[in-house]
Amino acid sequence: MASSTKTPNRWLMAVAGAAVNMTIGTVYAWSVHVKPLETIFGWNATTTSWAFALAIFFLGVGAVIGGRWQDRVGPRTVTIAGVIFWSVGNILAGLGTGALNWPWLYLTYGVIGGLGLGMVYICAVTMVTKWFPDRRGFASGFVVMGFGLGAFVFARPVLNPLIRSVGVLHTFLYAGIIYLIIGLIFASILRNPPEGYTVPGWTPPAVQPSRSSGYDFTPEELFGRWQFYALWGMLFLNVTAGIFVISQAAPMGVELAGMTPVAAAGLVSIMSIFNGIGRWFWGAVSDRIGRRWAYGLIYGVQVVVFLVLNVTGHSPSAFLVLFSIVLLCYGGGFGTMPSFTADYFGVKYMGVNYGWVLTAWGVAGLAGPLFGS
Repeated sequence: MASSTKTPNRWLMAVAGAAVNMTIGTVYAWSVHVKPLETIFGWNATTTSWAFALAIFFLGVGAVIGGRWQDRVGPRTVTIAGVIFWSVGNILAGLGTGALNWPWLYLTYGVIGGLGLGMVYICAVTMVTKWFPDRRGFASGFVVMGFGLGAFVFARPVLNPLIRSVGVLHTFLYAGIIYLIIGLIFASILRNPPEGYTVPGWTPPAVQPSRSSGYDFTPEELFGRWQFYALWGMLFLNVTAGIFVISQAAPMGVELAGMTPVAAAGLVSIMSIFNGIGRWFWGAVSDRIGRRWAYGLIYGVQVVVFLVLNVTGHSPSAFLVLFSIVLLCYGGGFGTMPSFTADYFGVKYMGVNYGWVLTAWGVAGLAGPLFGS
C-alpha cells in the first residue's frame, strides 16, 4: 500500500526555522537590559557583560549537546526542549535576580538560557541544510537571518516598552513567556526530510564545492581533519571581532564620530538589520562563487573597512555606513559556515559536527567582552 504521508513543504520548514531562531536572537538585544540593571543593583559594565558572555558560551555547549541529540531524534523534540530552556531561563531571571543578585542571573539567563540558545540554533540550521541540498547557503543564511533580526524585531516594540512600564526584572519574566509561546508554535513544525529525499529536477554535482567526496564524517573523524580546525578558527576570529564591534558601537559612535547618545543607541537597531541581512546575502553568494571565495571576501571587506574607518570614520554618516558593512560581513560568517561544514563533512552527522564548530562562537563570546574591556 502506498504511503499516505505527504512530504512537508521545504519552504515552510525554512520559515519556521527562521521564526524560532528569531525568538532566541533576542539575546542580541541584551544591551537594552544593561543600564536598568546597573541602575537597580549598582553593577558595573563588567558584571552585566558577563551575563551575555555566559549565554553565548553556553550556546556553544548547547549546540554540541543539541546537535548530537537531534542527530538521533530529529529537530522538533530538541528545538522544543531548547525553547523551554531559553524561555525558563528568562522567566527565572525575572523571578529571582532581585533577591539573589548577579549569581542567579548568570545561572538562569547565562547557563540555562544559553544552553537553550544552542539547542534551538543548531536544530534549525542543520534541518534546513538537509531540505535544501541544492541551495544550502541560501537556505541556511535565511534561517540564521532570523537569529540576526531577533533584536530588531523584539527590542523596540516589545522589550523597551516593557522595561519602561513594568521594569527590567518583570520584562525578563514577560518576555520569557512570549518566547515560550511563539517558540513552541514554530518548533512544533520542524522535521527532517524523509530518508532518500531529493529535490525534484535537481541532479547533485559529482563533486560538491569545497568537498572532495560524498563521505559523511563521524564526530570522531572530525577531529582528525585539518579543515575542522580551519573552520573553527575562521568562525572564532569573525565572531570575536563582531562581538567587540556590537558591544562597543554605541560608545565609539559618541567618542569617535560625535554622535549624540540617542543617535548612537539607534545605531544598534540599524546594525542588527545588517547583521541579519548579511547572513542571507553571503549565504546566497556562497552558493554562486563557493564558500572559500565568499569567506575570503568577508574577511577582505572587513579589513578594508577598518582601515578606512581609521581615516574617514569620524563623521556620523561615514561611521554608520562603515559599521553597517562590518555587521553585514559579521552576519555573513554565520550565513556561510553551516553549508561550509556540510560541504566538507556531509549532512548525516551535521548536528553534532556543526555543534563542535559552533563552540568557536561560545569561546569568542567570552573573548569578545574581554577584548572590549
